[in-house]
Amino acid sequence: MKTNRNKEIFQFLRELTVNNNREWFQANKEWFDALRSAYLQQVQELINRIALFDPELTGLEAKDCIFRIYRDIRFSPNKVPYKTYLGAYMAKGGRKSMYAGYYLHLEPGNCLLSGGIYMPPNDLLKRLRQDIYDQIDEFEEILEAPSFKATYPELTGETLTRMPVGFPADSPYGHILKHKDFSVYAAKPDTFFDAEDWIDQAVVDYKTLQPFNRFLNYTVEEYLGRV
Repeated sequence: MKTNRNKEIFQFLRELTVNNNREWFQANKEWFDALRSAYLQQVQELINRIALFDPELTGLEAKDCIFRIYRDIRFSPNKVPYKTYLGAYMAKGGRKSMYAGYYLHLEPGNCLLSGGIYMPPNDLLKRLRQDIYDQIDEFEEILEAPSFKATYPELTGETLTRMPVGFPADSPYGHILKHKDFSVYAAKPDTFFDAEDWIDQAVVDYKTLQPFNRFLNYTVEEYLGRV
């Protein structure tokens, strides 16, 4: 693994948080570019390691998975120009993919490893709910597996207040079916990423996530007409 510069990445992001303006960023652009390069190398190593147990990531390039640090402020009341975190979504097709994948988020005080499908379009969400309902025993077995539960305690994200249309109002699986997306995360302290072997540890967590992604991606494949 290349030299770990994550402490420096966190330092840059902390300074950016209090100097979120173009003048400061341009004055520190060379520093950012060097840190982004180090981050890119780590993400590529993660991809290569994940591909050993999830072949869907084979050949994926880190540059297609990393999100830009520049915020789209065209329609936002918040006009600060830069994100204060680095993120990468590692999935078949890269960061804009509909596929369930593996997400890395580096933000001082708010780091996480996560995965699944976040904010799918409504028609895909309906299919995901239906397939989960039809195969609920298999889905619950994934969620309740001891290693999975210890790493990813619960489904996260927004939920409906009522059971979605098409499902029994008294279903015992409302706590699952009401979700607007199907994702999980493992919060990590900043120090997790300081360790020289952090990628080894992250790969263990991501491997635990793979059955969850595989279940969801069967539906995505059908949705995209590839099964």
